[in-house]
Amino acid sequence: MSAELAGRLALVTGAGRGIGEAVVAALVEQGARVLATDLLPDGVEALAAQHGDRVTARTLDVSDAVAVEALTDHAERALGPLDMAVNVAGIMRSSHVVDLTDEDWAATFAVNAGGVFHVSRAAARRMAERGHGSIVTVASNAAGVPRSGMAAYAASKAAAVMFTKCLGLEVAASGVRCNTVSPGSTLTDMQRALWTTADETAATRHVIEGDLATYRTGIPLGRIADPADIADAVVFLASDRARHITMHDLYVDGGATLRA
Repeated sequence: MSAELAGRLALVTGAGRGIGEAVVAALVEQGARVLATDLLPDGVEALAAQHGDRVTARTLDVSDAVAVEALTDHAERALGPLDMAVNVAGIMRSSHVVDLTDEDWAATFAVNAGGVFHVSRAAARRMAERGHGSIVTVASNAAGVPRSGMAAYAASKAAAVMFTKCLGLEVAASGVRCNTVSPGSTLTDMQRALWTTADETAATRHVIEGDLATYRTGIPLGRIADPADIADAVVFLASDRARHITMHDLYVDGGATLRA
């Protein structure tokens, strides 16, 4: 086990599966202790069982500002001061705009933008008082490139990116860094929910090759990301190796957006 993050405490939202689960594993591998949170308990409880006292599991609805503040207060009393906060919790309600309901729009923003606001605000307040800390938000390359059928998701992720940059500007003088990681297509349950076939080989090939009908380019590197690819970028930005990086949006998408 590396000692790079030894003695440090991280809060991770959306930790029960996919990218969040991979972030927890990567942080633990680097010596950190992790408060792993998710709306559903099963995934984070399994992580706690797997990693022992390195991981503490808690349920959390990031759209609930009162719950976020309460959990952050409890965590700092029970576990110690937060050194890192990683916003991974997110949802997708896929629909063309003319068919998109008010409820789906509001729910998407409540989690993807509101949740980032609640968690980042709670963490930044405490980190700024101590003069150090790192906040990393997992956004999406859809925040920078239009996606057909993904208006609510893309807009909410764009909001999360700009919010994180603004927060980073405000707390920079206090020694707190704020960055985003923007994945492209990644092998998660959210990605699989977009597929129109149960044949994973065919589905991944379609993503890699692109889709002219939806004006979507393929992936130049020729592979879909593994959640660990995203987690590695998150841990880098959270660590001292990125001590002079803030307000940065790191695309981890195999070149899919041609960095438009």
